[in-house]
Amino acid sequence: MRTLVILVFPQCQSLDCLGPTEVFTKANAHFAAMQGADAPRPYHILHASVAGGAVPTSCGLSLGPTVPLAAVPEGVDTLLIVGGNPGVERAVAEGVLPAWVRDHAPTCRRVASVCTGAFLLAETGLMAGRRMTTHWHSCAELAARYPDIHVEPDAIYVSAPPFYSSAGITAAIDLALALVEADLGQQIALAVARELVLYLRRPGGQSQFSSLLAAQARSAERTAEGKLGDLLTWMAAHSGDDLRVPTLAARIGLTERSFMRHFSARTGQTPARYVETLRLERARLLLETTHYSITAIAAAAGFGSVDSLTRALRRASGITPDLYRARFGATSLALGQAPLARASTAR
Repeated sequence: MRTLVILVFPQCQSLDCLGPTEVFTKANAHFAAMQGADAPRPYHILHASVAGGAVPTSCGLSLGPTVPLAAVPEGVDTLLIVGGNPGVERAVAEGVLPAWVRDHAPTCRRVASVCTGAFLLAETGLMAGRRMTTHWHSCAELAARYPDIHVEPDAIYVSAPPFYSSAGITAAIDLALALVEADLGQQIALAVARELVLYLRRPGGQSQFSSLLAAQARSAERTAEGKLGDLLTWMAAHSGDDLRVPTLAARIGLTERSFMRHFSARTGQTPARYVETLRLERARLLLETTHYSITAIAAAAGFGSVDSLTRALRRASGITPDLYRARFGATSLALGQAPLARASTAR
């Protein structure tokens, strides 16, 4: 049985703790279901804090009871440090948690940070010369405060054994699933993901950022009538439809020239570039999470052919669809996978 300790502190972010806790708890349950009720649980989960007892979070919920640091047993397998402000800044300033982590990390098989918990881990000095990430909003600050750390602002999570770090909030679930998969295999991790209604994984090399969300945010800020924001939402759900300029302009009642001007001003991209990016996001998701043929994926995402998808993916990532799937895709296909709906290839 692996002892897994999740470090919390007053005013931490509840989901940073609860997300991974649910993943590892479900992993225990599915392991027992597959191996038998008498099989030992793979994880002994402890929540620890400086003084122990109940710990208030930034949203008003309390976590606990937690065990005090002095009662954490020897032989910790995995140490997970949560984040969340204003608690993390206070914990860094007080110095107790960074000092404890610095003393105990060398005996752990792996140490991971969640979101801004990266600052607590960085404060130990153990990450000098190593790679890590945190919430995109805090990456620049992390790099400025700890210049000897190689901050990767675009990653969902970073694996630099024995250290791991995840981006903001729900990325902790992605990291926890990856750790479960490494420990117990893909079958258990997939069962946990299914129960939590999640993809098995978003690979660590994937981006924290979505071009759709970014464009929608800019549009919502600048477009009073909201028509362009509505159009962007519709486009995301219809990447295989006819997304040529005349069709899109007519959909929101603008001339083509006016549409081109407003679209570029609001999104920072031409319609053609934006459509390609949108279709690539759809294709990447299908490559990561299904075993559908490349031809079917190209059609579903709105590319007219495999060649078109390959050229677009090479421009964006420098690799072919086959290589992208080999690097980031799931290793097995869930039974009962529904067929892809036929999509229009008009552009």
